[in-house]
Amino acid sequence: MKQVKKISAIIFSVVALAACNKEINQPEKTEAIASEKTESIAGRENNGHNQGHVYTLSNQTTGNKVLDYARAANGTLTLAGSYSAGGNGSGGGLGNQGAVILADDDEVLIAVNAGSNTISSFKITGNGLNLKSTVSSGGSTPVSVTEHGGIVYVLNAGGMGNISGFKLGENDKLTAIANSTRPLSSSAAGAAQVSFVRNGMALVITEKATNKIITYTVNEQGMPGMMHSITSSNPTPFGFAAGSHGNIYVSEAVGGAPGASTVSSYHVSMSGNISLITGPVGAGQSAACWVVLTQDEKYAYATNTASNNLSSFSIMPATGNFSVLQAIATTTQIGPIDADLSSNSKYLYVLNAGAHSIGVYEVANNGSLASVQNVPGLPVGANGLAAR
Repeated sequence: MKQVKKISAIIFSVVALAACNKEINQPEKTEAIASEKTESIAGRENNGHNQGHVYTLSNQTTGNKVLDYARAANGTLTLAGSYSAGGNGSGGGLGNQGAVILADDDEVLIAVNAGSNTISSFKITGNGLNLKSTVSSGGSTPVSVTEHGGIVYVLNAGGMGNISGFKLGENDKLTAIANSTRPLSSSAAGAAQVSFVRNGMALVITEKATNKIITYTVNEQGMPGMMHSITSSNPTPFGFAAGSHGNIYVSEAVGGAPGASTVSSYHVSMSGNISLITGPVGAGQSAACWVVLTQDEKYAYATNTASNNLSSFSIMPATGNFSVLQAIATTTQIGPIDADLSSNSKYLYVLNAGAHSIGVYEVANNGSLASVQNVPGLPVGANGLAAR
């Protein structure tokens, strides 16, 4: 159910601790999907100017759609198509990270349909997206999905909450893995994200309401093993970026308290045990909720939803130690939430929930950011961001 909130105040749910899950009182803009394109812009893969794509979800209750933006060589975006996701959205914030992802070496896109308890797979082609399957998520309100080596797991945040596994077949269709569903640490976990780490050997899940980070080991058949957990170094662990060496970088929104947000790094062992590396590290910002990591793992960026800006961090990839690079790396439009980097980490894309827009930033070699473009016209409640 959509909740409209005033710009001057951010109301945080005590039960769900959804510090980063907000809707802001702005008029709905629908230019981005006014024309229902079912094919990409003619010749965009061959004209020498468009180098990639950025995807987000409309998340509308009347029919979820994947919005496909063509990415030019200078990082700018142009709407290329709008594709039915085979289900419905929630119409509002999901308090999540990872609602839409690129899988199978960027050949497949997987999206959640939070309003109809399903997930969908698409084949990425030169002519756009081809819907291949829509299947039950194995639970209620799917909010995050991850894939490695053809094994897919979805995080269901509604009801009792769980994770459920699927196989991504050669025809790019999803098939449920029997007996793969596992509970979270609590029936009121307020879970935000699931992601594979350790080359698919473990799953990590953040739980906002319990202040826990949990893991499940995963075998070659995609079956989860034992659960491990750790209490986060600061309350409200939210989004995270998974690096190599089993290291993850987690935002901690601290219930949305002004200026109190932090980021911490943790190490996940081969057996799934979790230990703190560095943190909590604060940048003096509010409601840090989403984290992305450059390809070389030298820099991470956190979106600060209540501060309307991004913070940057300098990382030592081998150890997972890190420090604040710039407390305010750039300002954004209202309500920055999801973020992702292009495949070469040259451009950073940020979904602004309050402004219903996507911000485009160029990433310099020293990790600094320069504003390139702002793309308006996203529907209210748009969620998730995946770039290639």
